[in-house]
Amino acid sequence: MTTHKTGTREEWLKARLDLLEAEKAHTRQGDVLAQRRQALPWVRIDKGYRFDTDAGSASLKDLFGGRSQLLVYHFMFGPDYKAGCPSCSAIADGFNGFAVHLAQHDVALWAVSRAPLAKLQAYKKRMGWSFPWASSYAGDFNFDFNVAVTEEQQRKGGTEYNYQRNHPLNAKEVPPPILEFATTCGTDWAGFSRDRPGMSAFALEDDAVYHTYSTYARGLDGIWGMYPWLDRAPKGRNEQGPWWRRHDEYGAR
Repeated sequence: MTTHKTGTREEWLKARLDLLEAEKAHTRQGDVLAQRRQALPWVRIDKGYRFDTDAGSASLKDLFGGRSQLLVYHFMFGPDYKAGCPSCSAIADGFNGFAVHLAQHDVALWAVSRAPLAKLQAYKKRMGWSFPWASSYAGDFNFDFNVAVTEEQQRKGGTEYNYQRNHPLNAKEVPPPILEFATTCGTDWAGFSRDRPGMSAFALEDDAVYHTYSTYARGLDGIWGMYPWLDRAPKGRNEQGPWWRRHDEYGAR
């Protein structure tokens, strides 16, 4: 016997209609937030970032692929990782399906990571992904967009992530999920934590590239495909900590 509240179809419909009004208000608020994102001032990028791609060396402008908009997912895959972050991998599982539609709407989608290209290519093959993935190895791109720190910065703190200053992190403060994820990536907590997730948006206009938007941490929930589904499941997210794995690591269920 369920312990959840039960009722008649009429009671359910009344409650559902009340909820519908709240959902509509939430949707309208989401539209307003989207407009505010698009209204942010653009910041011109004059730095000559270079990336290693399947087609060879590329500039940030090259990643647009002839389109006027570029979305970059800052995928946590540091130079000393042996596998990509499980959370980033779960998010990236949706990119294959999205990328083709975005490309037809004047938007290029790329993942960018600090690991050498050969590591990214091998992991991409393992995961069965086809979306474009560039390496920023030895470049400043990840550092400039606050999704990577050096060992010295990690020790001293004071770096920025999610628009807040970070304090130095020591082993006693590391949450258990970080230790677990670091192990699955073949590195230690310090090496794992020097890379961080995020996404950034860019525009190309009059041959100039502009940074238009970036988001981090919980700001990525909106592009994490499984969560909108779980939020509509009977038990919601129903999680007491990280439960997800890379899609080829789940047992049969």
